[in-house]
Amino acid sequence: MTGPRSQRLRHAVRLSWKGLRRDLRAGDVRALFVALVLAVAAATMIGFFLDRLERGLTRQAGQLLGGDIVLEQSRPFDAALRGALEDAGLTLSDQVDMVSMVSHDEAFQPVSVKAVDDAYPHYGESVVDRGDGAEALPRGPERGTAWVAPRLALLLDLEIGDRLRLGQAELEVRGVIEREADPSAGFGSFNPRLMVHVDDLDATGLIQPGSRIEYEILAAGPPAAVEAVTPRLERLRDEGVEVRDVRRDRPRLGSALSRADRYLSLAGLAAVLLAGVAVAMATRRYVERHLDTAALLRCFGARQADLVRLFALQLLWLSLAAAALGALLGLAGQALLLGLLGSLVTVELPPPGLMPLALGVLTALAVLAGFAGPTLLRLRRVSALKVLRRELDPLPASAWWVVGVAGLVFGALLWLYSGDLVLAISLLLGGGLALAILWGLGGLLLSALLALCARLPRRGGSGPLQALRLGGRQLARRRAASLGQLLAFSVALFAMAMIALVRGDLLDAWQDQLPQDTPNQFAINIQPAERDAFAEALNEAAEARSALYPMVRGRLTAIDGQPPREAVPAEARGDNALRRELNLTWRADLPEGNRLVAGEWFEDVDGATQESDRASPVPVSMESELAERLGLGLGDVLTFSVGSATVDGRIASLRELDWDSFRPNFYVIFPPGVLERFGHSYITAFHLDTRDRDTLRRLVRDFPGVTLLDVEAILERVREVLAKVSRAVELVLGLVLLAGVSVLYAALTASLPVRAHEAGLLRVFGAGDRLLSRVQGAEYALLGLASGLLAAALTELAAAGLYGGWLDLAPRWHPALWIALPLGGALLVGVIGQWLSRGVRRQAPAESLGLLGEA
Repeated sequence: MTGPRSQRLRHAVRLSWKGLRRDLRAGDVRALFVALVLAVAAATMIGFFLDRLERGLTRQAGQLLGGDIVLEQSRPFDAALRGALEDAGLTLSDQVDMVSMVSHDEAFQPVSVKAVDDAYPHYGESVVDRGDGAEALPRGPERGTAWVAPRLALLLDLEIGDRLRLGQAELEVRGVIEREADPSAGFGSFNPRLMVHVDDLDATGLIQPGSRIEYEILAAGPPAAVEAVTPRLERLRDEGVEVRDVRRDRPRLGSALSRADRYLSLAGLAAVLLAGVAVAMATRRYVERHLDTAALLRCFGARQADLVRLFALQLLWLSLAAAALGALLGLAGQALLLGLLGSLVTVELPPPGLMPLALGVLTALAVLAGFAGPTLLRLRRVSALKVLRRELDPLPASAWWVVGVAGLVFGALLWLYSGDLVLAISLLLGGGLALAILWGLGGLLLSALLALCARLPRRGGSGPLQALRLGGRQLARRRAASLGQLLAFSVALFAMAMIALVRGDLLDAWQDQLPQDTPNQFAINIQPAERDAFAEALNEAAEARSALYPMVRGRLTAIDGQPPREAVPAEARGDNALRRELNLTWRADLPEGNRLVAGEWFEDVDGATQESDRASPVPVSMESELAERLGLGLGDVLTFSVGSATVDGRIASLRELDWDSFRPNFYVIFPPGVLERFGHSYITAFHLDTRDRDTLRRLVRDFPGVTLLDVEAILERVREVLAKVSRAVELVLGLVLLAGVSVLYAALTASLPVRAHEAGLLRVFGAGDRLLSRVQGAEYALLGLASGLLAAALTELAAAGLYGGWLDLAPRWHPALWIALPLGGALLVGVIGQWLSRGVRRQAPAESLGLLGEA
């Protein structure tokens, strides 16, 4: 049995290869090939890019954190812990962070001190200018020396070789820091950086009882060593030690890149869906062309299984070739994506891996099996009698069977790419429901259009009106096929419109995020006595400013009467909000850029104050993401330690904050009359023209105790990020548009034999080239118009759900969509259809009528 089977297989391979080379001249096979190439290109391009970004972030996480494990607390670590970490195979580096004052000549400046040892850094290098230009150094400053941030050098007029005083010690400036080896460490201060050796701290005399000092252990080692100390890390979290683990505390993407990540995934899936629809349409024509070939093979003794094997092998070779070309295009595309994003991707990315390539090939095979498989099975039911009786075509597969199989395959791909089974099932069920509704609406819309065309005058009408009437009659004659094309065009236009719409709204959201008057200066440590004078100075000089917010520092010491780490979920016990002081404020009205998502704002401020006098919990408003992390909700009572006193607050509302607005934001807001009795300062943000340095100098002179932070460089960086992400988004949009055009091409190619036969009949009855062109143009335009209307409705519904549920954008109505999509659909389908039909109009009637069997 093995011999004959092997011989049949070899024969099928040879025959399928010959047949495929002959079929490459057919339009439907070219459409199949282009659709598969686009599907693989979209999947591999986005897969390569996201995979490299994911692996790059994982690989660079240790460098950005400062080590594979970072432990931090306000007191020195004991020797037992250090011994346990070293016994596990980890290399340790000590680091101490504090805020202090340095002086040079007669000038003083608060600084953020970072003291490192000889083992620093575990990963990467610091870029330091030591007088001969920037150079990369795999170490920290030597004993008795210091490295300073450029801002500190400017403020104190420091040069290489100068000496500055830190506490009781004098240190020589040996370098200006351009980039730290561990840039994510020590971001808790607005003050400029001063880096020293840890052995010099004793000489400074800064380490005193009650000093605010953060002690850190940076540990590095192989993954097995990190895994071995995991139980110990969990115990440390429970004890209040802040633990940052390379496996859990990887750097996250910024909001712009996170949205771009989601958009790229969405666009890739849209391109795959469009390619699948094109494959389904092209396969239908492919099968119809091969019915006679299958009947002849049945006459020569071929079995049903032989037919399936033969044509499946043909499509397999086609899909493998498409996968190879698509993978090359995807590889080039991800390189172009990285080029467009440029310096936005700050980590060093590893070379492309094999997994996205495997997923691309799998995508091609899955799309082919899901969207072409059910239609291809029609060939196995061909009767040998079809050679004599051409009307004996096997019945086509049920439309719902084809859609069902394709939907399951696409759902599996969606699950594979998103990793979210619930999302995949939800979208699959929603898509199925939308398709059923679309089928019904499409039928009604097509009937209305055809009825309107039928009412056009039969005699004496103008050429265009006659063409519309005849075009409508042609669509009505093959209503089922017309409805199928209408749905295919609607899905294609919907996907293209959806991706273009999301792209436009993303850009609008990003541009709205950073208007021209976005604050580029922060002022902190404004004392109550100088609040009014500072506000008046800003009103005269600043183009725009936020309110002045009072700020009190308080530590969360109890939740509903329990210690915070016992009251919150286990995964939140190491949250930074539980181990440091929070900035608290009070306000009578909701701050700008805040939005209530639960509860109500303070309605009775005076009542809240009276409750405070009776030591009852006062209403407070809390940031919603922090509340979610800590498992808190409305009604929970929070106890804050402010100085030597405690204040209780009951959560009355939850707020969403716009962290990208460059305005002051607060996790917890009290009503007025509660925190005023504590020592406080004010904070504000304002916008100054970048050329207006005189105002800054005047503010520094008149208010020497106020700390000013210039964030214009950060703003420019953010604007650069948004511009680069926008270009990457536009590249992917172009790929989706190509996939949409491939659907139109495949659908129109599949219907050419029918239209050629109809054109031949019209020619027999005296129709000329001009009338044929007008009738076909009207037919395509009607299909495009109806498809555009359906696509507009589907786009609005999908956008409303997608914006709020996935992309964090506010839903909006798009009136222009209802004009652009119908007109654009009529124009696009009309132009492509007329271009593909130019050969049909040149055919002689006898040749066109000979296509009846293929139709």
